[in-house]
Amino acid sequence: MTEELYEVKEASKRIAQLTDEERSAVLCELADMTEARMADLLQANALDLKRMDPANPNYDRLQLTEARLRDIAADLRKVASLPSPLGRELKHSILPNGLELTRVSVPFGVIGIIFEARPNVCFDCFALCLKAGSACVLKGGSDAKDSCTAIISLIHEALRHHDLPAESALLLTSHEDTDRLLAARGEVDLIIPRGSNRLINYVRDNARVPVIETGAGVVHCYVDRAADLQKAIAIVVNAKTRRVSVCNALDCLIIHRDRLADLPTLFEPLLSKGVTIELDERACPIYGTAESHIWDTRVPYMGQQIIPASEASFGTEFLSLRMAVKVVDSLDEALEHIARYGSGHSESIVTEDPAAAQRFLTEVDAACVYHNAPTSFTDGGQFGLGAEIGISTQKLHARGPMALEEITTYKWLIRGNGQTRK
Repeated sequence: MTEELYEVKEASKRIAQLTDEERSAVLCELADMTEARMADLLQANALDLKRMDPANPNYDRLQLTEARLRDIAADLRKVASLPSPLGRELKHSILPNGLELTRVSVPFGVIGIIFEARPNVCFDCFALCLKAGSACVLKGGSDAKDSCTAIISLIHEALRHHDLPAESALLLTSHEDTDRLLAARGEVDLIIPRGSNRLINYVRDNARVPVIETGAGVVHCYVDRAADLQKAIAIVVNAKTRRVSVCNALDCLIIHRDRLADLPTLFEPLLSKGVTIELDERACPIYGTAESHIWDTRVPYMGQQIIPASEASFGTEFLSLRMAVKVVDSLDEALEHIARYGSGHSESIVTEDPAAAQRFLTEVDAACVYHNAPTSFTDGGQFGLGAEIGISTQKLHARGPMALEEITTYKWLIRGNGQTRK
């Protein structure tokens, strides 16, 4: 392991010396190869899928399709076309003593990414790291082992075609490799975990290498008393059902008590798509008044897709066709609920009240805060950043979608003419 990481460190020096055109050429060739080798990639992915229950929320994350591979190839070309994040002058000044100071963006060196059942991460992270002048160490979950092995072979082939060391991208596969990677201080410059809270907490608690957390998404949408109902339906349905296994998917609908009568209309498209709704007891009267009637299975969806919420319903990242509903008396109460149960990822308000919208945008403490738009837009590609390594929910160095700028660092260049310090 030490020898492998030493070779990655050496390869990172070569990567840092490339021109942006040379890095982009590798990515464009990798995009071409991805489209040409779809059958091989899908065959490897099928071996992983065979080991997983299709009912597992991670099944969708694990699955590659021809359409997804074409999208991956397009993303590789997009990253290749983006301006280089390196060598940018971030600050410049001349001191009274004549010293000239310039702060410029530079590569990190070696970036380690630990992730779970998402083989597309191999493509995304390699592309971003290469474009940002760094080598990468990828530690995928065992669920995606065959897919990741096939992808890294393709990456190595593209690197060799350009006379670059295959060690520029290293794939680790064993469980023991995780702890070795976390302890690789001096060989790895940064580690980014992508996955569940359990994975992120483990990495943060055990790493001796600097870590940027890409946190789990416990995502809320607040439908205010002044919300436009049609906008609310479109936003809630898109945020919940577009792709349920991703971190920006909606977990909890918060609704003002004055809009309770709109819940059946809001629920209908969700229920038709198979969403199970864990309903706050304050919302139950819209289906009746007596407890025996509220949960009577003769009432449409009751006891089947509409079930009582519990305390565990809130603060949960479902990653499935499940959603909690919380009724509040005011914007203040909605803000308090988000502050208590949110993860700092993405939050949204639907309202036509400019003052309520501004309060929400100002007071919610999250990486991405939306007004009259779904949280499904929290994505590096949607933000025009190309692919992303993850969504950072912390506040140091990077926050929100982590793309090229966020995976570079900087150094100071000081030019003098013989000055000495008194």
